[in-house]
Amino acid sequence: MHILIVDDEQLQRNLLAGFLVKQGYTITEAATGEEAIHAFRHLPIDLVLLDHRLPDLHGDAVLAELKRINPLVRVIMITAYGAVDTAVRVMQLGADDFLEKPVDLTHLLKQIQTIEEGLYIARDVAQVEKVINTTDLPVRIVAASPAMQQVISLVMRAAPSPWTVLIQGETGTGKELIARLLHLLSPRKAGPFIPLNCAAVPEGLFESELFGHEKGAFTGAVSRRRGVFEQAHQGTLLLDEVGELPMMVQAKLLRALQEKSIQRVGGEQFVPVDVRVLAATNRDLKQMTTDGTFREDLYFRLNVIAIDLPPLRQRKEDIPALTHFFLNKYHSKAVIDDQAMGQLTKYAFPGNIRELEHILQRTITFARSPVISLRDLPAEVRTFQNQTIEGDLNTRLSEVERQMLIEALERSNWVQTRAAESLGISERVLRYKMEKLNIAKKR
Repeated sequence: MHILIVDDEQLQRNLLAGFLVKQGYTITEAATGEEAIHAFRHLPIDLVLLDHRLPDLHGDAVLAELKRINPLVRVIMITAYGAVDTAVRVMQLGADDFLEKPVDLTHLLKQIQTIEEGLYIARDVAQVEKVINTTDLPVRIVAASPAMQQVISLVMRAAPSPWTVLIQGETGTGKELIARLLHLLSPRKAGPFIPLNCAAVPEGLFESELFGHEKGAFTGAVSRRRGVFEQAHQGTLLLDEVGELPMMVQAKLLRALQEKSIQRVGGEQFVPVDVRVLAATNRDLKQMTTDGTFREDLYFRLNVIAIDLPPLRQRKEDIPALTHFFLNKYHSKAVIDDQAMGQLTKYAFPGNIRELEHILQRTITFARSPVISLRDLPAEVRTFQNQTIEGDLNTRLSEVERQMLIEALERSNWVQTRAAESLGISERVLRYKMEKLNIAKKR
């Protein structure tokens, strides 16, 4: 990571540069705003540590120019003048954080590492968008929200490995889509992708579905049949709703995963299989191991890599793009007006993406106009009540921000570090906003 340190004090630059070089970062220094802008234009700078008071240009002006050159640049403002109005202004201009002098180096390093992780995630998402042919997927991958960008980054890093992956999430969050993406990004993409919905298999046929059977193995077995393990040879097998597997079958699945071979029902020989196994569930397998309904050893065998999919209500930034995708998918010429889109965004979507798709299918079927308005939405969406926010624009924006912060804190059990990470801000900024908006945990 390449960091530009901008400060007119040589001692301060030496202190920061010496510390960050020891952490493995590449450092460029600038003593004035003009030097900083010149260096930024000619070097691949990822992050700028910017002093607010410079001899030639004000820090606000330098920040604005850096953002004009590259709107994606990450900036931490450093100031000896920690007034609240300064903090508010630099955050509005696009700074990621602000620190007071003397700089707490431990805190600075933590903030840099958070920003660095965000940059890695953004690069992973961009790489996925380049290499994936979205026509191979039943639904377009939409990842405008930080929560989904984190998921895509995990998929990008997990896909090349041979390990089993456990995909967890509520019904309708797109678990099979993520499994297909893992397959398409893996070295096995030329092989088959075989999904098996464990919830749809009768209990007496599980072994035959998984491992196949020999001719005459049971009544109706008129010929040899390959199970999904053999069908997925040199490819990927998705065990969807894996929590529905009976205990007896769980033991045999565990053995197949460990031995990398299967035995057909009614057969005597072990058949080697080369399969990467993915598992998906909307159930809490960890709790099921405690309850004795799921084998603990199988749980740990499947949970080598875990990917948790957020529900749609926690990634509302993705709703407009998903809406437009589904309208195009069904060849609809309809457009959705701002009021209807706003109501869709407010809705809680207990059925997640699948429910959004079905809502849009109904809406475009019954809409009397090519412009979808609020009245065209189903009653459960149209009448859904969220907190009404009154007042001028600044008041309404503040209340929206307040609600987002409270939701993130509640999801994180009021652990501020986790809440800040889910919002894509630093813990320091979160504490500042909590104080500004008078947010405190109710006792």
